[in-house]
Amino acid sequence: MLKKNILYNFSYQFLIMFLPFITAPYLTRVIGAEGIGVYSYSFSLASYFIYFSMLGLSNYGNRTIASIRTDKVQLSKTFSEIYCMQIMTSFLSIVAYIVYIIFLAENKVVAICQLILVCSAILDINWFFFGLEKFKLTIFRNVFVKLATVLCIFFFVKTQADVYKYILIMAIGTFVSQAVLWPYVTKEINFIIPKLANIFKHFKQNFMLFIPVISVSIYKIMDKIMLGQISGMESVGYFESAERIINVPVALFTAVGVVMLPKISSYIAMGKKNDTQRYFDLSMLLILAFTNAAAFGIAGIADEFVYVFYGSNFSMTATIMKLLAVTIIFLAAGNVLRTQFLIPMKKDSIYIKSAILGAVVNFTINILLIPKLHVIGASLGTIMAEFVVCMYQFFAVRKDIKFKKYLLWELIFLVAGSIMFIVIKELPLINNVYVDLILQIIAGGLVYCIIAYFCIIRRIVGDIIKTRKNFNQEVSK
Repeated sequence: MLKKNILYNFSYQFLIMFLPFITAPYLTRVIGAEGIGVYSYSFSLASYFIYFSMLGLSNYGNRTIASIRTDKVQLSKTFSEIYCMQIMTSFLSIVAYIVYIIFLAENKVVAICQLILVCSAILDINWFFFGLEKFKLTIFRNVFVKLATVLCIFFFVKTQADVYKYILIMAIGTFVSQAVLWPYVTKEINFIIPKLANIFKHFKQNFMLFIPVISVSIYKIMDKIMLGQISGMESVGYFESAERIINVPVALFTAVGVVMLPKISSYIAMGKKNDTQRYFDLSMLLILAFTNAAAFGIAGIADEFVYVFYGSNFSMTATIMKLLAVTIIFLAAGNVLRTQFLIPMKKDSIYIKSAILGAVVNFTINILLIPKLHVIGASLGTIMAEFVVCMYQFFAVRKDIKFKKYLLWELIFLVAGSIMFIVIKELPLINNVYVDLILQIIAGGLVYCIIAYFCIIRRIVGDIIKTRKNFNQEVSK
């Protein structure tokens, strides 16, 4: 079941990544950097209202449902309580966003289009199905919505003036993707009208997990808002375009975290410490191997890739990609630690403190550097924030995990990635950017895989499998 869930989530994340590879080159040439910036800026603002609708439900709801999923009575009761809380917070957020449209929004047409996105939060129950490990259901229902969204973009967005249509299409797509899950809820639970006291009892823990969400948003979303206010929408467009590429590998390891969180939570509830440790080791190994390849690979091919993918007018995006590539490693390691140790073990305070620290670092650097360096300043702020968050989390639990072992693995993959980067940059080119890009990807990928496999992956995966077999034999005796 675990392998299938990871495969389903990987497949869905791959689709989510692949579709922008179809639409992004088209959009950059049709609505341009400024149009993309308008969308990204308005989406970032709307996202804050969604955060207040959902609070920390993506983690709290997932974890809570996973721990009681075998008891339908308790499951029905808990879902009803949590969702009633979600209705309350969503209603308040929608009202607040309408007030923002009336009194504060500079571009009211764009803001009204994004109201649909804000309203979609009241229907978002992915946390429930993720807690039940019903990944196949959520994924297959959303695939068709995503494909329909892509078709609408090509059909309706034809000129730079159609940026409003693009925003509307994306917002409606999100709303529909949330709505399609509701017919399946009644098959899992019987809705119960909960007491007000039982609703409010979920606020405290949910709000505690909301603190890191809102803190992380400062260095994930606030930088775009600050860029828009200080440097203009074109800068936001360059930054957004770079982030879309960086988010490709990020989406893949995030998919693993989403699947592993309920699995590890259920193992901890059952006292399966050996299984928990085994999965944590294997996840850390594979994620570090993958993300170092992605980080050094993206940095190596950034110039050629941006020219082919976005066009010659987006050269600034290549520079941003080279800088942000390093954050992939910090994000990956932190994601494994957070979803497979901190949250399942209910060490929420460490997660909260790290997120607040990252937000403070990012906001400070942004204030100091964005007015002078613009998108470069925002990129440096993001790098430092991700580094601080990751290092604090690992430092705080260094005695509870195999920190030195993981650090050794990272150093080996770091060397392999550096060699791959050098090979990509020193590879003889034939002055055809398309062929050159393909050769760089193939050569760099082969070099990294060979080094990583023979230096560490083969031996460590073998050790993990051997440990599992020995454990199973002991149990059978």
